[in-house]
Parts: sequence; structure tokens; C-alpha cells
Amino acid sequence: MQESLSAEYEFLRHTEDAGELSTRCHTPLPDASDAAAFSRATALLEAVAGNMHTPEADRVFLAETMPYPNILVKLSTDPAVSVREAVAANTSSKDWLVGRLTKDEQESVRAKALMNPVTTWRMRMEGAEDPRTEVRVLQYLAGLGAEEGSKAPRVLAAMVRRAVAENPQTDEQTLRALAEDAVPDVAHAAAAALDRRV
Repeated sequence: MQESLSAEYEFLRHTEDAGELSTRCHTPLPDASDAAAFSRATALLEAVAGNMHTPEADRVFLAETMPYPNILVKLSTDPAVSVREAVAANTSSKDWLVGRLTKDEQESVRAKALMNPVTTWRMRMEGAEDPRTEVRVLQYLAGLGAEEGSKAPRVLAAMVRRAVAENPQTDEQTLRALAEDAVPDVAHAAAAALDRRV
């Protein structure tokens, strides 16, 4: 007879058996067509994800590969930076969850979240304005919507590029590229930033 879901969940949430927990991380999920079994399996994985006796490498594996919000939400508050980075970079994460990670205390987590294609334009804008945003992320944001045939919303992408131009952390090479931007507003902001550095 199958153990009740709540009893098995509590066992997996509290067990210190790292081997059992690791095995659970790598056990294939039932087919989604079996809704009851699939739902049970993902609920139990949530317990595994939240148990700090689950090896960090296995928590990273779940954070990289799982598309299920209940599991990713649990992992998004993990004390290990590597786990939060993996959630932030997971393109199956929900935009609101990645958005939450753009405000993480750890710079590397914020960077992965800001460079995740599912991040909202509002979060990209906030990242472009944030003086804590590292140079490589600003370079990434500076390229959004600038390439020929880009599907990015023109106005929103230009607003992000302009915010990058006005960010004091933006490097000179990126500013020079933005000074040639096809959108006059962006080009003027970058030119003004370059003038201030002379």
C-alpha cells in the first residue's frame, strides 16, 4: 500500500539520508497524463528541494532542469548561491520568480536573472538603472533590441538601452556603441555620459 502523501512528504522534508534524497532528484517523473501520480511526484520533489540534506549538486540539478513553480519557488530561497543562480538562469522559470531574483543580495544571482530571456522589461529597466549591476550585464542589456530584425518591443528596449547609457557603471566601449544607437534618445544619453567622463 502506498504511503500517504503527507507522511511521505514529511519524511522527505526531514530525512538526513542524502543518498535517498539524491535518488529522488534523479528518478524520472511519471507521465503527465497520469495526473495523480505526476502531481504526487512533483509535490514530493518539492520536499526534497527544501531539505538541506539533499546534496547541493542535486539541488542545482533540480533548479536547472525543473519547470515546476512549486519546486523552483522552494529553490529560489536556497542558502546556496549556486542553487539560486540555477533558478535565476532557468528559462522555464516564471517571469515573476526570475524577477524576484533580480533583487537577490548576491550579484551573480541578479546577473543570471537579468540575462534570462524570460525576465520582464520592467525588471530589465530596474537592472539597467541599478548602479550595482555589473558591467557584463549592462553590456547584455545595451544590446537588447538594437540588432536588425529584433523581435524586442522597440520602445521598451530603447528605454532599457537609455538607462544603461545613464548608468555610471557602464564601460566606455558600451557607451561608444550606444552613442551610435539608431534611437536618438539613446544616442544622446550615451554621448552626454561620454562627455561627462572627459
